[in-house]
Amino acid sequence: MAPLEGGPRLVLLFSGKRKSGKDYVTEALQSRLGGDVCAILRLSGPLKEQYAQEHGLNFQRLLDASTYKETYRRNMIVWGEEKRQADPGFFCRKVVEGVSQPVWLVSDTRRMSDIQWFREAYGAVTQTVRVVASEQSRQQRGWVFTPGELLTTFAPKPATPPVDQATCFLVLGHLLSHGEAVGVDDGESECGLDNFGDFDWVIENHGDPQRLEEQLENLIECVRSRL
Repeated sequence: MAPLEGGPRLVLLFSGKRKSGKDYVTEALQSRLGGDVCAILRLSGPLKEQYAQEHGLNFQRLLDASTYKETYRRNMIVWGEEKRQADPGFFCRKVVEGVSQPVWLVSDTRRMSDIQWFREAYGAVTQTVRVVASEQSRQQRGWVFTPGELLTTFAPKPATPPVDQATCFLVLGHLLSHGEAVGVDDGESECGLDNFGDFDWVIENHGDPQRLEEQLENLIECVRSRL
């Protein structure tokens, strides 16, 4: 667990669907507050770096949008889920190593285990931010719904009566751990916080620049009050 002494003054955990604008919002905040004050932390960064180290791959090429990354995407997702199942805080600990700025913007919080780790490590300085956008706005930014793929060796039979979401995630976890399912828009990495429901901040990013600006100013005021 990360030490509290000498730690950040504010940790903002950003989550949201693909193309909701999480990166845009965190980068806008950092540009206004300054890189010496604000650090953007991406949990996917240490995942790709560690995967590259353990498998002898080119880390920089895993960061771009190349066919190189796509070649390893499925195996990388399975590997990442196995790491999280064994140690839910594995990537959280990695991403905070050596960060000295007083404000941390975690731009890709995806799971309850991520929130729990930061809350346990940094307590009251941790706040959650949900970035939301309409499907129409996301589609205009290039989003296309991509369902999960079940691979053949383990396919659960339809349940009667239907199972709840928690059970679905347990089944998905089993499939991932066996390399047999990769979800995108219907996977845990996209849906794990859908029912969290108690975010400290909600940023609406439906394509109205003025409305977005007002919300960013409110958040910036909160950040500055912690410095």
